[in-house]
Amino acid sequence: MKVEDTPLHERQSSMEYVPLGKTGIEVSRLGFGGAPVGLNNYLELFSPTDDDIHQQLIAAVIRAVELGVNYFDTAPAYGKGVGEQIFGEALDQAGKPVFIATKVLPHETDLRGSLEGSLKRLRRDSLDLLQVHGNSFDQQTADALLAPGGLVEQMQQLKAEGLIRLIGFTSEDNNAAIYRFIEAGVFDAMQINFNLLFQHPVDWTHPFGSLVDARERGLGTITMRAMTAGVFQKWIELVDPQNSFDYAPALLQYALSNPLADVVLVGMRSPQMVEENVRICEDSAGRIDLAALHTKFF
Repeated sequence: MKVEDTPLHERQSSMEYVPLGKTGIEVSRLGFGGAPVGLNNYLELFSPTDDDIHQQLIAAVIRAVELGVNYFDTAPAYGKGVGEQIFGEALDQAGKPVFIATKVLPHETDLRGSLEGSLKRLRRDSLDLLQVHGNSFDQQTADALLAPGGLVEQMQQLKAEGLIRLIGFTSEDNNAAIYRFIEAGVFDAMQINFNLLFQHPVDWTHPFGSLVDARERGLGTITMRAMTAGVFQKWIELVDPQNSFDYAPALLQYALSNPLADVVLVGMRSPQMVEENVRICEDSAGRIDLAALHTKFF
């Protein structure tokens, strides 16, 4: 029996690793998204504080580490710190070096206090990546963040002190402020929404977009919502209630096919879910040429 024919739960994976932008840090293409770990009823009825579910989440994180996932993304806002606590507990048990990213809200008035809280919950002395946790940045917020003495300058100070290695930002959409952040030259990484339904960060027909600019500037690129946060599946259910086809592998492969994405985040809640997503990630034959897909008939 070949190694790849052995059930994944009986072996280690062949995880793909890439440099995170120009940082020189090797990260797994598949990243562990922490929102479902900390938030109550995220996409479905679910409570991370339930004892059985808590242990299931711990097992999922440990299994991810065993299978080569080394990028873990969370935030204090995920369950008021619950997500960070679970990651901290599980990664402490896993006992292997990993890359941990967390966030800070754009209007945080006590950055150091926020970071110290995150470090305590994550059981770390320092952090790999601290990101400004954005939804959709307006120009006023962007001005405040980039202003002298603003949050970004404060983050740079923490970086100089060695409390964080890298700084970045996250955004749900592809607005004008994102391009300002990229061009400012102060960030090491960008996390942005990209999936089958939301393709705005890159237009393959030209090409242009925030992911293109971020790559040119050397930022590490992380994409989120590969599974469309359930929107695609709900749409299919509305169109054809009898359709029981599992689109998850295709959705994940679409996100992984983007060569401008260093890391593709996926929220996972069980060891079985981790194994399935790692299996999909291992299947490089399932990738498609997105540029060819979008330019074939033009």
